[in-house]
Amino acid sequence: MQFDNIDFVIIGAAKSATTWLQTQLQSDPAVYMPDPELHFFSREYSRGEDWYLSQFGEGRRGRTVGEKSNSYLYAPDAAARLHRHLPHAKLIVQLRNPVERAYSNYCMLFRRGEVGADIGNYIDPSLGENARFLGGGHFATHLQSYIDLFGREALLILFFEGVMDDPGAQMARARAHLGLPPRPLAPAGQEKVKDKTVPVVPARLSKRLAWMKPIARPLRGTPPFEAMRELVARKIQYPQLTEDLRKRLNDYYGPSIEVLEQISGQSLSRWYAPASQAGR
Repeated sequence: MQFDNIDFVIIGAAKSATTWLQTQLQSDPAVYMPDPELHFFSREYSRGEDWYLSQFGEGRRGRTVGEKSNSYLYAPDAAARLHRHLPHAKLIVQLRNPVERAYSNYCMLFRRGEVGADIGNYIDPSLGENARFLGGGHFATHLQSYIDLFGREALLILFFEGVMDDPGAQMARARAHLGLPPRPLAPAGQEKVKDKTVPVVPARLSKRLAWMKPIARPLRGTPPFEAMRELVARKIQYPQLTEDLRKRLNDYYGPSIEVLEQISGQSLSRWYAPASQAGR
């Protein structure tokens, strides 16, 4: 395995249905992608080239090869490192309304018990920029590093709304960018994004039961396991994103969104719409 054998990289963005995009590509026998996000060019660069190349295995031969690591969009050194090793690679990025992305990220961490219920402390820009929640939404700034190195033509910019509105057309654009022939959506196309309304085991209880995970893992999906899970899973009541907070976030991201419209050549007027019009 050599770097020359890697054809494409999905560079992000987090909380933007990139797992759906990866699953669709992996359903094609002509495509090979390792399952885990490798994060080599962002977090794991010290592991070395041999480690990275070893992650692709033998199943890649004769196929279009790629990987997905959402951290590549945000990590300061990722673009330069990726270009150093993969200057020929085609890039795909799938983006989401930065307001919804920030809220989705907050909900994920709330579900895990890592943040409190005072949502404003984390994503209200009037209280100062919380880089963990808000910095990732400046997509235009992050993308410019890739455009400067790879050129605009190497980068396909997709949007989360495409998955929701017309997943077939979304995948057709991705496949065309990668030089792949048309192909119907895989059954996973019916499960477009993760559903945060699904009941989950409370974070505190999950931590107490962590020692059981290796034992329970082989039983996942079986009727006894699912029956037991239903006994302890609870539907989470998430703190709401108020219209006032949404407006402050829209104002905060407005200049960045305008630049992204210029880069992508697409109108993002839906991102400014009230929640009742923008959809979920």
